[in-house]
Amino acid sequence: MTNSLTRRHFLSTSAGLAGATALGGLAMPARAAGPLTVGFIYVGPRDDYGYNQAHAEGAAAVKAMEGVTVIEEENVAETQDVQQTMESMINFDGATLLFPTSFGYFDPHILKVAPAYPDVRFEHCGGLWSEGMPENVGSYFGYIGMGQYLNGIAAGHATKTKKIGFVAAKPIPQVLLNINSFLLGARAVDPEITCQAIFTGEWSMAVKEAEATNALADAGADVITCHVDGPKVVMETAASRDCFICGYHANQSELAPEKYLTGAEWNWATVYTDMVTKTLAGEPIDNFVRGGLAEGFIKMSPLGPANSDAARAQFEDTQAKIISGGFAVIEGPLKDNAGNVIAADGVSYEETDVALESMNYLVEGVIGSTS
Repeated sequence: MTNSLTRRHFLSTSAGLAGATALGGLAMPARAAGPLTVGFIYVGPRDDYGYNQAHAEGAAAVKAMEGVTVIEEENVAETQDVQQTMESMINFDGATLLFPTSFGYFDPHILKVAPAYPDVRFEHCGGLWSEGMPENVGSYFGYIGMGQYLNGIAAGHATKTKKIGFVAAKPIPQVLLNINSFLLGARAVDPEITCQAIFTGEWSMAVKEAEATNALADAGADVITCHVDGPKVVMETAASRDCFICGYHANQSELAPEKYLTGAEWNWATVYTDMVTKTLAGEPIDNFVRGGLAEGFIKMSPLGPANSDAARAQFEDTQAKIISGGFAVIEGPLKDNAGNVIAADGVSYEETDVALESMNYLVEGVIGSTS
C-alpha cells in the first residue's frame, strides 16, 4: 500500500516532467545493467478466486526467478488510472516489461501510452494485436474455450434437468466463445441440453452475479459456470442452490468441493516466465502469442468426486484429443440461436483460428442474446 501511494504521489507531482519526456521523444533504456523490473497491473484484488488471482499466481512464478524485481498494483480501473499506473511503474520504478492484464486496458490506454516509451515492452492479455499497432506492444491469450468445452462435458453428465447455466459479464468474443463451448461440450453428451446465459454487464458486481445465479437455478439449471472476474459469488450461490459448478480462471474447488465438477484455469506462470526469460536474454517476444492445453497456457482443475465414471472417461478422452491438436469446437453444420448458419457442413474452426476472436453470436441451444 505504501509503495502504491508513493507511486501515485510521484505521478501527481511529476506529470509535467513525464509529459515533457514523452514530447521530447526520450525513452527509458530497454534494460539497465542489473535486475529486470516487471510490472503487473490488475483490475481487481489479487485474491478474487478468479481472473486477477490467476495472473497474480503467474506473477508469483516470476518473483521466484533470479535477476527479476516484480511490482504489482491491484484495483486499477480501466480508465486514465491505468495510464497513470503504467507511467508510474516506468518512471518511478524503472519497469521495462509491463503486463497490464485487464481486457479494457488495451484500447485506448496501452495503445496511447506505448508510443511514448518505445524501449518498454507492453504485454496485454486478450487484446487482438495487428499490423500498424506499436511494435513494443504484444498480445497474449490462451485457448480457454477448450477448457469450457471440457467443463461442458462434465456438466452434460451431471445435469438431470438438461438445463445448464452461464453467468457472463459482457458479450465480447472471448466470453461468447466460452458460452458456446460450454454448451457444445454438454451437447457432446446429450444434444437436447440447453444453456441459459445471463449477462450482468459488469466484470465484477457481486449483487448482479448472485441475482443471475439464482435466476438460472430458478429456471431449472442444475449445473452452472461463469465468465466474470471473480467467480466466488457464482460458485457459492450455485452450490447453495444444490447446483453443480464448473470453475473458471482459477481453482475454486475449495469453495464447494462436493459440488465442484472441474474448472477451466489459466496457467499464466508458463507464459510469464517464458517472456521474462526471453527479455533477460535480449530475445524478442512475438507480438501475437497464443497457446492452449498442449502448450501449458491453460489447465483443468482435477475432476471432483461428483463425476461419474462415464464422465471421467469422456472428459479424459476428449482432453487427450485436444492436446494432440486439430480439435474444433465450432464445427458444421451449426447455426446460431437466431437460425443463421455459422458453419456449413464440413466447415470447422480449430482453436488456433483467429476468426474465433471476433465471435459475435451464440450457438443454437443457448438461451440469451448478445444485444
